[in-house]
Amino acid sequence: MKKSVRLYVEGTVQGVFFRGFVKENAEKYNLKGFVRNLDDGRVEVFIEGDSDDVNRMVEIVEKGPRHAHIRRVTKKAERFQDFKSFKVLHI
Repeated sequence: MKKSVRLYVEGTVQGVFFRGFVKENAEKYNLKGFVRNLDDGRVEVFIEGDSDDVNRMVEIVEKGPRHAHIRRVTKKAERFQDFKSFKVLHI
């Protein structure tokens, strides 16, 4: 079953290779979507794919890379959008 979720990650998540970490893991689990830094210091992650893989990726994002400090992850179910790849977006 396909699933899509949007995550807003708060804490020390910019400048610690967080976006690269998310992209690397998303590609490992064949997930599509994007990750980007937001102006308010949070990171936004949109992931979609197989339901089990999306759930696994949410757990990975909640832990983060070694130098990140995750304070809170807000999750929002989204409509499946059929992205073709996973990208790091720059605003």
